[in-house]
Amino acid sequence: MGDFIYREGRLHCEEVPLERIAEEVGTPFYCYSHAGLVRRWRAFSEAFASVDHLICYAMKANSNLAILKLFINMGGGVDIVSGGELHRALLAGADPSRIVFAGVGKSRGEIAEALRAGILMFNVESLQEIEVVNNVAGELGRTAPVALRVNPDVDPATHPYIATGLRESKFGIAFAEALEAFRRAKEMDHLEVVGIHSHIGSQITQESPFVDALERLVVLVEKLRAEGLAIRYLNLGGGLGITYKDESPPEPRQLAEALLPAMEDLGVTFIFEPGRTIVGNAGALVSRVLYTKAQPEKAFLVVDAAMNDLARPSLYDAYQAIWPVAEPDADAPRVPVDVVGPVCESGDFLAKDRPLPPLGPGDLVAVMSAGAYGFTMASNYNSRPRAAEILVVGSDYHVIRQRERYEDLVRGETVPDFLR
Repeated sequence: MGDFIYREGRLHCEEVPLERIAEEVGTPFYCYSHAGLVRRWRAFSEAFASVDHLICYAMKANSNLAILKLFINMGGGVDIVSGGELHRALLAGADPSRIVFAGVGKSRGEIAEALRAGILMFNVESLQEIEVVNNVAGELGRTAPVALRVNPDVDPATHPYIATGLRESKFGIAFAEALEAFRRAKEMDHLEVVGIHSHIGSQITQESPFVDALERLVVLVEKLRAEGLAIRYLNLGGGLGITYKDESPPEPRQLAEALLPAMEDLGVTFIFEPGRTIVGNAGALVSRVLYTKAQPEKAFLVVDAAMNDLARPSLYDAYQAIWPVAEPDADAPRVPVDVVGPVCESGDFLAKDRPLPPLGPGDLVAVMSAGAYGFTMASNYNSRPRAAEILVVGSDYHVIRQRERYEDLVRGETVPDFLR
C-alpha cells in the first residue's frame, strides 16, 4: 500500500493527510492515488512491451470519468459490459476503435448502440448471442466484428463467485463446442470473426491458470487458421489479483515472463483487460467512528461507512485491511472488534473479529484496497447518499465525484395524480 503512508503520525495519500480531506469534504469518501494508478498502469503495459498489445481497462472495477480519462490519456482502451459503460467511456473520450464489449447478457439496444459507435469488437458468449449480434448488424446495414469468448475450463483457484473459466460457469462457450461455434459465426452474413476471448476469473494469485488457458487457446488459434479464419486478436482478459491481506500475486512482469514464450510467435494482437490489479490498491475508503459498543460476546466499532459503500466484505466475506488514520502506538493493545456500519442488516460489516488499537467516536479509519469494486458496487440502500470520490495528485486533491444529496435520492421519482 505504498501510496498510503504514515507521515508525522497521520495517514497520508501521497502528500495529503486524509484528516484534511475528511475535514473539508466529510466522510465517508473514496480516496485514490494518481501516482499509484499511473505506476500500476505502466507496470502492466511495459511488461508486455515486446508483443503487439492493447490494454482495455476493465471499467467495472472503477468507472469514474476522471479515472477513465487518466487511462485513456495513457493510450488505453476500455473493456465495457453494458450500454451505460459505453456511454461513460465515450463521455470520457475513449476511442471507440479501442473499446471491447463483453458480458453475458447484452440487449439488442446495447448491441445497436455499440455498432453505431464503431467499437473494436464484441466478445460474444453464446450461440444465441452470435445470432442476435448478426441480426442487429444486418438491420443496421453493418458488419459486427466479434471475438468468441471461449471457456477453457481452467481452475483459477479464486472465490467461486468470481471464477468464470470453469465449465459450469455462466460465461463463455464450452471449449469442446468452440470450434463449431466459430464455424457457425463464420457463415453469418453480418459478422466478421476477428478474435478469441477468454477470461478465467478475478483475484487470481498465481501464474499457472493463465499459462494453462493460453496453451489451450494457442491450439485453438491454429485450428481456426487451418479452417481459413484469420484470427487477429487474442484477448486474455484480466483477473490478476492484488494483495488484500497476505496474498502474494505475481507482478505483471512475472506474469509476462510466464506467458511470453507462448505469445511471441503467434502473430496476433493481444488484448488485456486489467481492472482490480490497476486500481485496487491505489484506493481507500475513509470513514469516521460514530460509536463503540460492547456486548457480552462481542465488541463493535460503528462507523459511518457501510455495506452499501463497500459490498465485498458482506458479499464475499472478503478481507480488507483497516488502518487507523492516526498512527497507533506499536505497543498499543489490539482488541478484536466487528467494524460495522449504520445499515439495518446483520450482514452490514466491513470486518469481523479484527484486532484494532483503541478507537473512539470521531476517530478516522481507512479501509484499504478499495480502489476497485468500491463505488461501482455501491448502492443507495437505506436511502443513504453515495460517498464522494477524491483523486490525490501529489500535495493536492480533486473531488472527482460530489457526495450525493438527499434530493439525488429521489431524482426521477414521481407520485401519480391518483395518490395526491
